[in-house]
Formats: sequence, C-alpha cells, structure tokens
Amino acid sequence: MTKNFAMKKLYYSISEVSRITELEQYVLRYWETEFEQLNPAKNHSGNRIYTNKDIKLILYIKKLLREEKYTIEGAKKLIRNYSIKEQEKENIKPQTSQPETMRLNKSGITELSLFEHESNQSNNELSKNENLKEDLLQIKIFLENLLDELK
Repeated sequence: MTKNFAMKKLYYSISEVSRITELEQYVLRYWETEFEQLNPAKNHSGNRIYTNKDIKLILYIKKLLREEKYTIEGAKKLIRNYSIKEQEKENIKPQTSQPETMRLNKSGITELSLFEHESNQSNNELSKNENLKEDLLQIKIFLENLLDELK
C-alpha cells in the first residue's frame, strides 16, 4: 500500500503521522530516541510537527524493522547511508528548484523566506511572476492549515 503525501500539508501532528504510518504514537517517540535523523521540530506549544520528509523516513525505518527484520543497530547504519543520499539529492537538485518557503527557527516560530529563489535564468518578469505565484500558493496553504488548527 503506497501512501501519497505530496504537499497536502506542510506539517503533520503526531496523531496524523500515527494514522498515516499505521504506528502507535509511543513507537514514533521511541524511534526519535534511537534514530538521530528522526528529529521533528516542535511548535510553540511544544507539540511535534512532522514534515513529509520525516514521514518518508519513518516509513523507511518501519520497512527496515518490520518487513526486512533488521535490528535497530542494523537499521541505524542503513539510515545513516540513507540520510547521506538524501542530502546529496538535495544538493544535486536543479538550480531552478525553489527553497522551502516556510521554516521553523530555533525557537519554533515559523518564518517565511519569500523571494529567495535561486535560478540560472535571467531575472525576467516571467520568472519573477512564477516565483511570486509559488510564494503566494505556499502562504495560502500555510494559512489554510493554520485556520484548520484553530477550529
């Protein structure tokens, strides 16, 4: 069963991740202590907030431990290699890719990093408009999720 989490939300709560991954919340919290790469940010209330990348990592850990029957120590070694490959993928992305628009700073506050688009293209009006559209779309998604949480 393949799950699709293609940018439906920027952040997921632990209960949502528990449902998506079909793992108990205590298992997710335990894995955080065992796998240093699994380190979800926390919001201003101290609640864990998981990204799509975190969920992808959790599913990989689950596959290693439950399907492929690795020990935690064996899985840790594979996860280190997995993390290095993921970092390499991020560094190899085409220059036209857009950085994350929203990030958490060290105090857990969401910051917007608008208009920081790297590109080899000339800065013509078309690319500026496309970057602006992408920024506005990300802001819209963020605000919709924020409103949903407030309800």
